[in-house]
Amino acid sequence: MSDREYVFASGEERREWARLQAIEREFDPASRRRLYAAGLTTGWRCLEVGPGAGSLMQWMGEQVGPAGHVVALDLSIKFLTAQFPAQIEIRQDDIRTASLPEGSFDLVHARYVLIHLPDYEIALSRMLAALKPGGWIVLEEPDFSASRGIAGTAAQLAAMQRINQAIRRMYESRGMDRALGLTLLPLLQARGLCDLSMEHDAPVSAGGSGMAMMMAMSAEQLREKYVATGVAREEDVRDYCRMAEDPQSRAVYYATVAVIGKKKAK
Repeated sequence: MSDREYVFASGEERREWARLQAIEREFDPASRRRLYAAGLTTGWRCLEVGPGAGSLMQWMGEQVGPAGHVVALDLSIKFLTAQFPAQIEIRQDDIRTASLPEGSFDLVHARYVLIHLPDYEIALSRMLAALKPGGWIVLEEPDFSASRGIAGTAAQLAAMQRINQAIRRMYESRGMDRALGLTLLPLLQARGLCDLSMEHDAPVSAGGSGMAMMMAMSAEQLREKYVATGVAREEDVRDYCRMAEDPQSRAVYYATVAVIGKKKAK
């Protein structure tokens, strides 16, 4: 993933660290549940693509134990500086070009990775090639087409509408799909995976909640990109962030689509 592709690449490091930690607090519980549903257990070999700040990677390492192995692969590993147990291997690499042994992992997981890649199908193909026959893949991607304001001041709701339009235009200008999560199931069906299940989680979030504050952090970091689309203004970013802080507001900021699938045994 190049800097041009990753929308947060130019963000200030301290703010990006805080944003990644907010994502972990908000979404790790559901991700852990899905990984358990895929059968994650002691001794498994796992591939974690895009570990971010590392909390889920570390948890996976605890689940597989010393007999297992977790390869955490990311283009940037600047936030993975802690000492991790021997079963966790951190690799700075691009999933689209990384040298990975084929058919070697019991489980492959990626959360909010493919949406940043215009050629996400290459990345997906590489993940599936690394998966053992009978192994499981868990993918979690956003669907920004679900975004909408529900309660707030007129200025807040108008700002959210314009920010949502800016998000759409920003992704389209980069050749990316803001509703990529909705394509996961047909993508895996087309590749012959079986035992597929899908969730579409679109919570209504109050201002001040973890989800709302995480999206305010994102808006602050992407302020210039949103304004550059021509559909959002500086004051829209301001009012959007005020809505995210207002306990009386309610909004669906985006949906998370999660798909679990099994690679057919030969």
